[in-house]
Amino acid sequence: MSMPVVSIWDNAMPGAQPAHPKASAWDATWPLRGGNAWVFYSRQGQTRVRKPVILSDGFSAGKSDPDALWNALENGEYPFVTKLREAGFDLVLLGFDERSASILDNAAVAIQCIEKAIDDREGTARLTVGGFSMGGLVTRYALAKMQHDGDDPETSTYLSYDTPHRGAWLPVGVQAFAHWVKDNWGSIPGFGELLGSFSVLVNSPAARELLRWHIGAVGDEAREDQARIDFLAELERVGGWPEGVRRLGVGNGAGTGAGNNIPAGVAAMRTTGQELSGTYLDTQNTGDQVVAVLKKTGDPEIRITTSGLPDIDGAPGGLFPEAHNLPGHPGNFGTAAFLAGLLEGEPAELTYNTSTFVPSVSAVAAGDIDDHDTLYSKIDPADSELDAFMCATDNEGHTLMTRELGEWILTKLQGE
Repeated sequence: MSMPVVSIWDNAMPGAQPAHPKASAWDATWPLRGGNAWVFYSRQGQTRVRKPVILSDGFSAGKSDPDALWNALENGEYPFVTKLREAGFDLVLLGFDERSASILDNAAVAIQCIEKAIDDREGTARLTVGGFSMGGLVTRYALAKMQHDGDDPETSTYLSYDTPHRGAWLPVGVQAFAHWVKDNWGSIPGFGELLGSFSVLVNSPAARELLRWHIGAVGDEAREDQARIDFLAELERVGGWPEGVRRLGVGNGAGTGAGNNIPAGVAAMRTTGQELSGTYLDTQNTGDQVVAVLKKTGDPEIRITTSGLPDIDGAPGGLFPEAHNLPGHPGNFGTAAFLAGLLEGEPAELTYNTSTFVPSVSAVAAGDIDDHDTLYSKIDPADSELDAFMCATDNEGHTLMTRELGEWILTKLQGE
């Protein structure tokens, strides 16, 4: 079964660790301050990189897991690690001690990795540097900052894989539900850490920088968080993009304007038990909308409203990754249903498990995600800030490594 390269819940929820096949396949480990890099040489007997391709892990909680990364890249639909090595490239997987830390903090780890690759390199082949999901922003900033500071990253190609260049989406009702659960049940001994983990992740530095609309607490107005505003300003300060570097990108969403068939303003999750009776989450619609009602038995209901947001749950884009290590493989709405089920002792009614996470226009830096027309229109290559990009034929899971996207990447890297 294909797994997302960036699995949001692979260790974000306490006690929910998946069993990955042990790779035992990397040839060297580079210890870095704040992370590690795992090196897969292209040929047996190598002791130094020759044609390095650095790809960064993305957003989740805790440390990067090299076995999980390797498994998702190699054991799904397309054996990307093998194909890359057969083409003569050395793969360097960059991981972090804390994946939910600020993009700027993890960019410092990425800069160390780039410098290490240059120092370790045999020959003069220029680097390919990029990443999956947030990892694409980490490395985009790292390359631009190095150039801004007068350092040469010796990189010819930048590559992003379903990276939210214009922001990511997590339903506001889901965010509110996560905070509400933590506020009410997060202090239960032996159980509260699990129930509060979703809220902690939503309020992490990286999430605040990635999400186009964020709420830090129940009742907050959905808006661009100050952390995101500051990050975008810093990115712009260093030039926005690395100069003189070919920019490539792929997206797990369709580029035709075809959505994922999730309608706007309909039920996504309903509770059925007694503890949360009357609690529900709806898909996002335009205009003024109640996106969630939160009701704990004995307490007044809390209504979560939005105004002026687009109908984005059904937009073309990479879908919020399903957690294959949790019962029912929950996505974003599914995670709310999973937590509700833990509290109720019986499953919640779930109509839509997941929705768009990285809209296609965001993944290929071709437009803002604030309005319906931009989200649901065919992407014009002339609008993209990338030099070349590939969108998936159909909307699929965020950071899935597919044959379609993997082969496009290999073709582009071999043709430079």
